Amino acid sequence: MTDEQSIQQQLGRLAGLRDAIAQVIVGQAGVVEQLLIGLLAGGHCLIEGVPGLGKTLLVRSLGEALALDFRRVQFTPDLMPSDIVGTEILEEDHGTGKRYFKFQQGPVFTHLLLADELNRTPPKTQSALLEAMQERTISYAGTTHRLPQPFFVLATQNPLEQAGTYPLPEAQLDRFLLHVRVDYPDEAEERAILAQTTGSTSARITPVMHGEDVIRLQALTREVHVGDDLLAWITRLVRASRPQDSPVAEVREWVRWGAGPRAGQSLVLAAKARALIHGRLAATREDVKALAAPVLRHRLLLSFAAEAEQRSSDDVVAALLRALPAPN
Repeated sequence: MTDEQSIQQQLGRLAGLRDAIAQVIVGQAGVVEQLLIGLLAGGHCLIEGVPGLGKTLLVRSLGEALALDFRRVQFTPDLMPSDIVGTEILEEDHGTGKRYFKFQQGPVFTHLLLADELNRTPPKTQSALLEAMQERTISYAGTTHRLPQPFFVLATQNPLEQAGTYPLPEAQLDRFLLHVRVDYPDEAEERAILAQTTGSTSARITPVMHGEDVIRLQALTREVHVGDDLLAWITRLVRASRPQDSPVAEVREWVRWGAGPRAGQSLVLAAKARALIHGRLAATREDVKALAAPVLRHRLLLSFAAEAEQRSSDDVVAALLRALPAPN
């Protein structure tokens, strides 16, 4: 099989993955695409939306279509870090009678982890995922345990304005490749949802990809070309999000703390993944424009002036794209 045939075969699997998810999820094409971008780029996704929009169902459907080990953790105020990463238990050797501690793996030891309503638990437990998300390892009692590959965290959160939520620490937000916003469906989609979910039958998803396929696609994503002009533009966008260096007036007024270098890495990888999903082996400015907000919105700390004017991080990204036009 030639390289071209292999690439087309892998892209065909991506199309099959989208079709499988569409059997259960009505609409939300942009949200599904962003989750697939996170998967191909080897990053994690933070999914935000009000309750009842199908965030958990979407992640569960992706897990079923991928045929990967899938675990769900429902984050609650009383959840402890050991409930996620695992703990040591005391065991006895029946032959010698000696007692010893054995590490009992937690639900984080999986391929696809659904961290449901992550901001319902206090920061102490939220931070239990930091090492897993960045290093793909868990350190416990002086021993480092490697997580299975691929490893992918999809975390859902309710809007911070709702009662009983805890804002995620900036260090943890930066671990997410994309901050995905789930909005209300349009009227036709909502009618289709009502018809699909109130009948006597329900759609079932057949697995279309395995872990080896995901790893090959992630490797292929890294091979997608990003031109020097595009790379320079991404660098300027990220640097201009920092008020102390920014030539953009809105940034200096609305932003207290801008995005770090990880934002640039994320934007490059996400653009590569989007290009591959659309059947291209070179990223374009349209890929960057489409993903600038999901990559940057959770990495910007807004000022009091922005809050007073009811400005959002998406407004900042829009100002950046206007002030720093894409290369031709």
